[in-house]
Amino acid sequence: MADKDSAVEEYPTEIHEYLLAFDKTVGSVDEMLTKMMSIPRSELLQKLEPMEQAKLDLLSAYALNSLFWVYLVTQGVNPKEHPVKDELERIRSYMNRVKEVTDRKKAARLDKGAAKRFIKHALSDPTPAEASQIKKERKSKHK
Repeated sequence: MADKDSAVEEYPTEIHEYLLAFDKTVGSVDEMLTKMMSIPRSELLQKLEPMEQAKLDLLSAYALNSLFWVYLVTQGVNPKEHPVKDELERIRSYMNRVKEVTDRKKAARLDKGAAKRFIKHALSDPTPAEASQIKKERKSKHK
Protein backbone atom coordinates (compact mmCIF):
# COMPACT_ATOMS: atom_id res chain seq x y z
CA MET A 1 0.00 0.00 0.00
CA ALA A 2 2.90 2.34 0.75
CA ASP A 3 4.18 1.81 -2.82
CA LYS A 4 0.83 2.88 -4.22
CA ASP A 5 0.77 6.04 -2.09
CA SER A 6 4.28 6.98 -3.11
CA ALA A 7 3.35 6.49 -6.77
CA VAL A 8 0.46 8.93 -6.37
CA GLU A 9 2.82 11.50 -4.91
CA GLU A 10 5.11 11.30 -7.97
CA TYR A 11 2.73 13.26 -10.19
CA PRO A 12 0.59 16.34 -9.56
CA THR A 13 -2.83 15.57 -8.12
CA GLU A 14 -4.45 17.83 -10.76
CA ILE A 15 -3.80 15.22 -13.43
CA HIS A 16 -5.05 12.25 -11.40
CA GLU A 17 -8.51 12.29 -13.06
CA TYR A 18 -6.90 12.53 -16.51
CA LEU A 19 -4.71 9.54 -15.76
CA LEU A 20 -7.70 7.51 -14.56
CA ALA A 21 -9.62 8.37 -17.74
CA PHE A 22 -6.57 7.48 -19.84
CA ASP A 23 -6.23 4.14 -18.04
CA LYS A 24 -9.91 3.38 -18.65
CA THR A 25 -9.59 4.29 -22.34
CA VAL A 26 -6.50 2.12 -22.81
CA GLY A 27 -8.42 -0.74 -21.20
CA SER A 28 -11.30 -0.24 -23.66
CA VAL A 29 -8.94 -0.18 -26.63
CA ASP A 30 -7.24 -3.34 -25.39
CA GLU A 31 -10.61 -5.06 -25.01
CA MET A 32 -11.72 -4.09 -28.54
CA LEU A 33 -8.43 -5.18 -30.08
CA THR A 34 -8.61 -8.50 -28.25
CA LYS A 35 -12.11 -9.12 -29.63
CA MET A 36 -11.08 -8.10 -33.12
CA MET A 37 -8.00 -10.30 -33.09
CA SER A 38 -9.87 -13.31 -31.71
CA ILE A 39 -11.48 -13.93 -35.11
CA PRO A 40 -9.17 -14.93 -37.98
CA ARG A 41 -8.99 -12.10 -40.51
CA SER A 42 -9.88 -14.33 -43.48
CA GLU A 43 -12.98 -15.57 -41.67
CA LEU A 44 -14.03 -12.03 -40.82
CA LEU A 45 -13.54 -10.79 -44.38
CA GLN A 46 -15.63 -13.64 -45.82
CA LYS A 47 -18.63 -12.39 -43.85
CA LEU A 48 -18.34 -8.82 -45.17
CA GLU A 49 -19.27 -7.11 -48.42
CA PRO A 50 -16.37 -5.50 -50.34
CA MET A 51 -17.22 -1.98 -49.12
CA GLU A 52 -17.38 -3.22 -45.54
CA GLN A 53 -14.02 -4.96 -46.04
CA ALA A 54 -12.52 -1.66 -47.20
CA LYS A 55 -13.96 0.13 -44.17
CA LEU A 56 -12.53 -2.52 -41.84
CA ASP A 57 -9.10 -2.29 -43.45
CA LEU A 58 -9.10 1.50 -43.20
CA LEU A 59 -10.30 1.42 -39.61
CA SER A 60 -7.60 -1.10 -38.68
CA ALA A 61 -4.87 0.93 -40.36
CA TYR A 62 -6.08 4.15 -38.77
CA ALA A 63 -6.29 2.59 -35.30
CA LEU A 64 -2.81 1.09 -35.58
CA ASN A 65 -1.28 4.36 -36.74
CA SER A 66 -3.13 6.28 -34.03
CA LEU A 67 -1.75 3.94 -31.40
CA PHE A 68 1.71 4.47 -32.84
CA TRP A 69 1.10 8.24 -32.61
CA VAL A 70 0.31 7.82 -28.91
CA TYR A 71 3.42 5.66 -28.46
CA LEU A 72 5.58 8.38 -30.03
CA VAL A 73 4.10 10.94 -27.65
CA THR A 74 4.91 8.71 -24.65
CA GLN A 75 8.49 8.46 -25.90
CA GLY A 76 8.86 12.23 -26.14
CA VAL A 77 8.84 12.29 -29.96
CA ASN A 78 6.75 14.95 -31.70
CA PRO A 79 4.47 12.88 -33.99
CA LYS A 80 3.65 15.97 -36.06
CA GLU A 81 7.21 15.82 -37.39
CA HIS A 82 7.12 12.05 -37.96
CA PRO A 83 6.00 10.18 -41.13
CA VAL A 84 3.09 8.72 -39.14
CA LYS A 85 1.32 12.08 -39.58
CA ASP A 86 1.39 11.72 -43.37
CA GLU A 87 0.19 8.14 -43.10
CA LEU A 88 -2.78 9.16 -40.94
CA GLU A 89 -3.67 11.88 -43.46
CA ARG A 90 -3.44 9.40 -46.33
CA ILE A 91 -5.72 6.93 -44.54
CA ARG A 92 -8.14 9.73 -43.64
CA SER A 93 -8.34 10.74 -47.33
CA TYR A 94 -9.25 7.15 -48.27
CA MET A 95 -11.85 7.10 -45.50
CA ASN A 96 -13.39 10.25 -46.99
CA ARG A 97 -13.44 8.64 -50.45
CA VAL A 98 -15.24 5.57 -49.08
CA LYS A 99 -17.71 7.86 -47.31
CA GLU A 100 -18.39 9.74 -50.57
CA VAL A 101 -19.06 6.47 -52.41
CA THR A 102 -21.34 5.26 -49.63
CA ASP A 103 -23.22 8.57 -49.56
CA ARG A 104 -23.66 8.48 -53.33
CA LYS A 105 -25.23 5.03 -53.08
CA LYS A 106 -27.64 6.29 -50.42
CA ALA A 107 -28.60 9.40 -52.40
CA ALA A 108 -32.07 9.48 -53.89
CA ARG A 109 -32.32 8.46 -57.52
CA LEU A 110 -34.24 10.67 -59.92
CA ASP A 111 -37.02 8.97 -61.83
CA LYS A 112 -36.78 10.93 -65.08
CA GLY A 113 -40.11 9.69 -66.41
CA ALA A 114 -41.93 10.75 -63.26
CA ALA A 115 -40.15 14.12 -63.28
CA LYS A 116 -41.22 14.73 -66.90
CA ARG A 117 -44.83 13.87 -66.04
CA PHE A 118 -44.82 16.19 -63.02
CA ILE A 119 -43.44 19.05 -65.08
CA LYS A 120 -45.77 18.41 -68.02
CA HIS A 121 -48.85 18.33 -65.83
CA ALA A 122 -47.76 21.28 -63.75
CA LEU A 123 -47.15 23.50 -66.77
CA SER A 124 -50.25 22.75 -68.80
CA ASP A 125 -53.93 22.13 -68.32
CA PRO A 126 -54.83 18.84 -69.96
CA THR A 127 -57.49 18.76 -72.62
CA PRO A 128 -60.51 16.54 -71.89
CA ALA A 129 -58.98 13.82 -74.09
CA GLU A 130 -55.63 14.03 -72.24
CA ALA A 131 -57.40 13.97 -68.90
CA SER A 132 -59.24 10.75 -69.77
CA GLN A 133 -55.96 9.25 -71.02
CA ILE A 134 -54.26 10.16 -67.71
CA LYS A 135 -57.08 8.51 -65.77
CA LYS A 136 -56.73 5.35 -67.87
CA GLU A 137 -52.94 5.28 -67.24
CA ARG A 138 -53.46 5.69 -63.51
CA LYS A 139 -56.01 2.90 -63.37
CA SER A 140 -53.77 0.53 -65.33
CA LYS A 141 -50.82 1.24 -63.00
CA HIS A 142 -52.83 0.64 -59.84
CA LYS A 143 -54.11 -2.79 -60.98
